[in-house]
Amino acid sequence: MDFLFIIIGLVLLVFGGDWLLKAAVGMSLRLNISKIVIGMTVVSFATSAPELIVSVKSAMAGFPDIALGNVVGSNIANIGLILGIVMIISEMKIDESFFKTDWPAMIIASLLLFGILLYDGEISRLEGIILFILLILFIIYLLKAQKNKPVEIDLPEANQMKMYLIFIFLILGGAALYGGSELLIKGAVNVAKTFGVSDRVIAVTVVAIGTSIPELAASLIAAIKKESSISIGNVLGSNIFNILSVLGLTAIIHPIKLVDNRLITFDIYWMLGFSLILLPLVLLPKKGYLDRKAGIILLGSYILFVYLTFA
Repeated sequence: MDFLFIIIGLVLLVFGGDWLLKAAVGMSLRLNISKIVIGMTVVSFATSAPELIVSVKSAMAGFPDIALGNVVGSNIANIGLILGIVMIISEMKIDESFFKTDWPAMIIASLLLFGILLYDGEISRLEGIILFILLILFIIYLLKAQKNKPVEIDLPEANQMKMYLIFIFLILGGAALYGGSELLIKGAVNVAKTFGVSDRVIAVTVVAIGTSIPELAASLIAAIKKESSISIGNVLGSNIFNILSVLGLTAIIHPIKLVDNRLITFDIYWMLGFSLILLPLVLLPKKGYLDRKAGIILLGSYILFVYLTFA
């Protein structure tokens, strides 16, 4: 039964990613908003919903390691697994906003989380409020910065999509992603627990990969349809949302206390490493592009991380 949950969950996630992409592109064209902003806001928020649900449930149920490990592991998987696979399939052109706002914002959010945990090993309600306020300020800045930029209309069918259809696809996509993630996590965690794996290891690997499947589905479909700005924006935006929104809201509802020190002595360093390595990969050997070689480096590094986590 657990394996059936995993299969059904994956199918729902693929369909959900496609519906969400249609809604995102259609909305960007209808509202004349840059696709990178839509990717970093609407798509990122929807694909980060599973992390939010899992983290809140875990923290309230007394499993803070799953709540925190889920976000740290998801951020690692978003770059190492998702971007790695996407880049192997299709070369990715990087938007100028990557250098000006997206990558710096992700690094700042990651370092902020590292500093908070290093200070006292806990994300308090006050710190959760600060994280969430920073997210709101970031979104406001994004919308203002992109307001006057033209949108390239290269998908006629999305441009002609009625607003009510956009919202239908958005709701269907979000619901499919949520339901698919729930089934996938339930099946995967049950399978993992039969091998006696700890909460932290389950969180940074099985649960993290499960909750990152929506990002993978949305990014893969975006890359296949040559919408690389949505693909990279979705991944970077999701990492920012995971820290500022998921951990912020979770801490506001229930403070998150660090239990397993490996999260702060091992896992979070991998998260910072994956975030930092993106910049040299974008600059070399061809500035503004992420190619197949970069994808192999990221995916190989992620496989190494998973191996060392279980070792």
